[in-house]
Amino acid sequence: MKHFNLRGTGVALVTPFNSDNSIDTEALASHVERLVSGGVDYLVVLGTTAETPTLALKESETVKQCVIRAAAGRVPLVLGVGGNCTDALVGRLKTEDFSGFSAILSVVPYYNKPTQEGMYRHFKAIAEASPLPVILYNIPGRTGVNMLPSTVLRIAREFPQVIGIKEASGKTEQVEEIVKSKPEGFDVVSGDDGLTLAFIDKGAAGVISVAANCYPRRFSRMVRMALDGDETCRETDRGFSEFYRLLFADGNPAGIKCALNLKYGMPGNLRLPLVAVNEETRRQMAAVTQSLADD
Repeated sequence: MKHFNLRGTGVALVTPFNSDNSIDTEALASHVERLVSGGVDYLVVLGTTAETPTLALKESETVKQCVIRAAAGRVPLVLGVGGNCTDALVGRLKTEDFSGFSAILSVVPYYNKPTQEGMYRHFKAIAEASPLPVILYNIPGRTGVNMLPSTVLRIAREFPQVIGIKEASGKTEQVEEIVKSKPEGFDVVSGDDGLTLAFIDKGAAGVISVAANCYPRRFSRMVRMALDGDETCRETDRGFSEFYRLLFADGNPAGIKCALNLKYGMPGNLRLPLVAVNEETRRQMAAVTQSLADD
């Protein structure tokens, strides 16, 4: 199994929708081109930011094939393959065509709130079934449970095909504990844009970013500077602070879709139950996106 390098900036792709709620493949292809040309390191397809729960299976396949064509092998692609039914995920991993992808990203099961032992057994089954390297995804705010460092390390040590974790607990101490004891070949990346530099300070390898959808060049350069120990990255991060806040003020991906619409004219439509940001957030986002250049 070929190793996938998590170092740098991955982007959690949005799914653009036309006014009739159909997928805007032209806008998606243009967006992928902007990100690749902007210097990001890899793309994450069909994650949370893509509104994946609202997509039919055929639509998910449309998104996958569109991104594969647009990226044209220039950057690695990671596919979101998550859920709260272990058997269903194992079935997908054994039967689905993963051509064009370098790794999968799999979230901690949501809603049914497994114990730490349940999480371990879930990811054990995924690791044993997956034809690609596996990246864990811990996001307690959406799943209702926090995968503890002891569980992460247990999985990482037993299954070398599990190559890292997207850590979105907001807890720098968890990153520090994992980094301190992780096996070689296992990386931690930030799942929170605003904590990217704090996590890199603790030994993280980078980020899977929402913000970089809008500022691929500026954001990925900041991450490279941080990884290289260039302290001037702090100034760039401070410049993003209000943008970070607005991105999540009315939920993700409403914030980033608003920003992309304002800056690049991308469709800002969302599928229910998600709705657009409120007018005040949009007004503030307009001011921020006007002041920030992707240079």
